[in-house]
Amino acid sequence: MGLFTRFRKGKADDVVDDDEVLARLSANSELQRQRAQADLQRDIARATALKIDAIEAAMAADMFDDPEPAFRRPPRPAPMPQEQDGNTLPLLDGAVTELLGDEDIPAEAAAAERAPVVEEAALLYAGGDSGAARQLLVAAVAEDGRATGTRDRTAWWMLFDLYHVQGEQDAFDDLAIDYASTFETSPPMWQPPPAGAEGYSGIAPTVQFSGVLDERAQPQAERLRAVAEAAVLRVDFSRVQAVTPAGCGPVLDALRAVPPQRELQLAGAEELVAQLRALLDVGRRDEGEAPWLLLLELLRLLNREKDFEETAMDYCVTFEMSPPQFVAPGNVASTPRQASGPTADRYLLPQVIEGDSQALLAAIRAYAGQATTLVFDCSHLVRIDLTAGGQWLACLRELAQQGPRRIELRELNHLAAALLRLLGFADVARLFPHRY
Repeated sequence: MGLFTRFRKGKADDVVDDDEVLARLSANSELQRQRAQADLQRDIARATALKIDAIEAAMAADMFDDPEPAFRRPPRPAPMPQEQDGNTLPLLDGAVTELLGDEDIPAEAAAAERAPVVEEAALLYAGGDSGAARQLLVAAVAEDGRATGTRDRTAWWMLFDLYHVQGEQDAFDDLAIDYASTFETSPPMWQPPPAGAEGYSGIAPTVQFSGVLDERAQPQAERLRAVAEAAVLRVDFSRVQAVTPAGCGPVLDALRAVPPQRELQLAGAEELVAQLRALLDVGRRDEGEAPWLLLLELLRLLNREKDFEETAMDYCVTFEMSPPQFVAPGNVASTPRQASGPTADRYLLPQVIEGDSQALLAAIRAYAGQATTLVFDCSHLVRIDLTAGGQWLACLRELAQQGPRRIELRELNHLAAALLRLLGFADVARLFPHRY
């Protein structure tokens, strides 16, 4: 009995009261409910955070990832119909952008070229008072900088050109910083003034390559070699649409034949570089060496030493041989692609045209006697005064009256361009200021 009694007693001690069991179950249920509630709140917070992140990402994409819309010129009123005698180019309407087939200047800037401050600065500079012109332009630029949403850049471009003419690179760079801040775009970069043939005035041979650069480029390459000794030589790749290895060798040999002391003007070379890069792959020798060597030569002429060294390393890896060494180019200038530019040889104008310019006009008439399209290269032209400008305009009117004739003035600085527009050159010629 004692044993069973002791056993039962021990068992009875282990028995838990029903109320205690219910209390424990209730506590466990409440704890589980609290845990479930906390889990639910965490899930809600996590979902909310994810939604906020998604909204912020979408906003950032709208603000920063979308490309900026391309510039579109605003519509212009149609010009009034005018009778033409067939001997001159049609008169252009008041919007100066009609002169700029290459989209050199936005329409907003062209409208300002009739502004008094631009005209006055152009007249002061033409008269030799560059100090007064500078003060006027500096004040105009400062006013533009304070204005909100201004789109007029004419005074800026004229001031850039004035600093360039005067060799003031520090002032040019300071203005470039203000320009980038005001217009939220890349500013102009300082380019060294042309050297070597600054005193030359006369015909500058133009060699233009077009279409597919293949074995059919041989005649142009031979002409380039034939005129390589010219004081100023222009090579235009603007109309090249594609490149093949067969055309690279002749072009490379012709470019290497141009003496370094000659002035070489390249047009569309940057675009040709891009086409050559698309043709080549590191490690692949199918195209041969000529495209690689032409690419290296163009990079050298463009003075892009870093790109030259990187491409030279790719050439070394591909052909397992030493690449050409970088040699600083001589007097080389580069202009952007000009697909609408004529193929005619250009007449390079001198740095300054002032006073009685009958000798220059006689040379221009001789040039017109052997060309139906007259293209004047104004890349060296720094200044022209009112007297010489009037004489030149009368000469061009005379040439235009001799029969339908295309006359273009290209690579004008903006100081000279403003003066020529004021004098009425737009009636007989198309004006193409250089692009910033």
